[in-house]
Amino acid sequence: MAIKGEQTRARLIDAARTLVEERGYYGTGLNEVIEAGRAPRGSLYHHFPGGKEQLAAEAVAASGREVDALIRSLADEAAGTAALIDAVLDALAGRMEAAGYAKGCPIATVALEVAATHDALQQVCAGAYDGWERALADRLVADGRPPGEAEDLACSLLALIEGALVLARARRSLVPVERARRSVAVLLGA
Repeated sequence: MAIKGEQTRARLIDAARTLVEERGYYGTGLNEVIEAGRAPRGSLYHHFPGGKEQLAAEAVAASGREVDALIRSLADEAAGTAALIDAVLDALAGRMEAAGYAKGCPIATVALEVAATHDALQQVCAGAYDGWERALADRLVADGRPPGEAEDLACSLLALIEGALVLARARRSLVPVERARRSVAVLLGA
């Protein structure tokens, strides 16, 4: 029985991840999550007694961990920071384009929508961004940048990635991503 419950919980989180990224926190209804997660109605509050906010927080956290793992994996393979940013842009822009621009950054939609009004969700979003920024700073340090400079550059690079994804999604065009690639080279002096 425990395995079945864990599977139901995981399906609900996966459904929430997709729906919240595509439609936002307010645009996602619990009935839609239950349907997409193929879960019995009573299971939602059993697994998420904090309701929609708890479910969304866990969904955003899972998405954040996934992107963090992606960045760290790409950092291990990349020849340098510029190559890492290029690979991150490829991965995130690729999934956005494949989804018909319904997806972009899995955190941005929620962060922009509720950061000022839902402390728990704001903290989860900030934590995800902090992790990504740390991963970028770690790579910059490995490339020989001093820690303080690496932190500043990591913040700028993350802002560039996020901004490019938001603009690309809004315009339904990868042009902002291509412009961001060129700006990365300028920022890094590559």
